[in-house]
Order: sequence, then C-alpha cells, then structure tokens
Amino acid sequence: MARIISKGSKNTMEYQMRNKLLPVIAFLSMAMALNGCTTVANKDPLEGINRGVYKFNDVADKAVIKPVAGAYKAVTPVPVRSGINNFFTNLGTLVTTVNQLLQFKFNEAADSAGRFVINSTFGIAGLIDVASMDGVKQYNEDFGKTLGHYGVGDGAYLVLPFLGPSTVRDTGGLVVDSYAFDPLGYIDSPSVRNSLVATKFLDKRAQYLPASDLVDDAALDPYVFMRDAYLQRRHLQINGKPDTDENFEEYDSQDTAPASAK
Repeated sequence: MARIISKGSKNTMEYQMRNKLLPVIAFLSMAMALNGCTTVANKDPLEGINRGVYKFNDVADKAVIKPVAGAYKAVTPVPVRSGINNFFTNLGTLVTTVNQLLQFKFNEAADSAGRFVINSTFGIAGLIDVASMDGVKQYNEDFGKTLGHYGVGDGAYLVLPFLGPSTVRDTGGLVVDSYAFDPLGYIDSPSVRNSLVATKFLDKRAQYLPASDLVDDAALDPYVFMRDAYLQRRHLQINGKPDTDENFEEYDSQDTAPASAK
C-alpha cells in the first residue's frame, strides 16, 4: 500500500511539474520574440494607468494593509516573526536555485541548494537560519533576472495591484516563479496555500514598517521616485552596473520597499 501511495504521489508530482513547465517554455519564447518591440525612449508608456494603480495601492495600504501589518508586528514576538521570515526565505531559496541553474551559475546554485538542505534539516524546516550562522552565502534570483540574463529587455514599466513596481518582463517572471518554481504553488489545498501566501505578504510588509514614510518624505513625486529607483535597481542586479539612460536619475542600489510600503 505504501509503495502504491508513494508511486501515485510521485506520478502526480511529475504530472504537475510537466504541466507547470510548459507555460514557462511558452512564456520564454514569447518574451524573446517581443524583446525587439520594446523601446528605450519611453520606459513608462502606461503612466496614466500606473499612477491610478499606485494611488489605489497607497490608499489600500494606509487603510488596511499597514494597520494589519502593524498589529501583526505588535502581537507577534520577535523570535516567532524571525522564524516565519526564515521559513519563507528558505522556500524562496528553491526559486533562486532553479534560476541559478537556468543561468548556468552552478557554483552559486550549489551554495543555494546547500543552504536549503541545511536550513530544512538542522534549521527545523527553515525556521532557523543555520546556514547563515555557518557562513553560507545567500543569493536572490528570480525568473525576471533570468530573462534579463539572456538579453530580454524590461518592456514597459508596470505598477501591479498590491505588489507595486514591476515591468512586463518582471511580471511574467513573477508569474513563472509563482506558478512553476515556488513550492507554495504545489500545495493542493487552496485554503492552506492561500493562507501561507497571505502570511508571507503580511510578514514582508511588516518588515518595511520603519521605512513606511520614507518615499513620501524623500521625493516631491513619490511615483517617479519609486519608478526610477526600481528600474535602476533591477538594471544593476542584472547588468552589474548602473543604467546610464538619461531619462532616469541614478539612485542607490539598495533594495526598495514593495509597493504597499509607502
């Protein structure tokens, strides 16, 4: 009986993986085909729509998301929050590993896979970041960066509801990572999967609470500040040097908060 169940589970996993990888291949082909259609002159051709979504995100964050994140941070002990963050970071290591393999960064992929194994075992399912204590380097890769690695351009700048700054390429990469590479996508129970995704989002938002007012205080036009900072950061992550496009000012390469952290 155990063998039958094990074999059935294995076949189901293989079927899910095969079905999830087909859209990845299709999207990669489409992205490569559309790359030549993007223009450098105007990175934000949908600015009117994007500003509307930005305003929606800002209102939703101040009315709902930020207060909930503040309550979560207030009632949840630091060790618990740290464990939750470590747990989701550990799962994200698998996404990084897959993208490192796709970019042929085999040494870095070995480090990331090692981090996942160490934290998943000695770190109690990733709740404790033992790998960092042992000095194992941490990387962060995604499918958007993988596409950029192979020369796929940014495409138009986008502001996604609740998620914030992105581009056509990075939005497609996010879909691929979430659908095909993220372990959360393979959880059969919708209620469990959605609860984990919501917890991950809330935990991420809580991390940016101390810097919630930074964007509004630092720029005359927060929308432009967020857009230019995001594009510069992604360009630096993919190309290893700042974008010299005269249409954008240079900003520090430090990670910026997600869209709702305003």
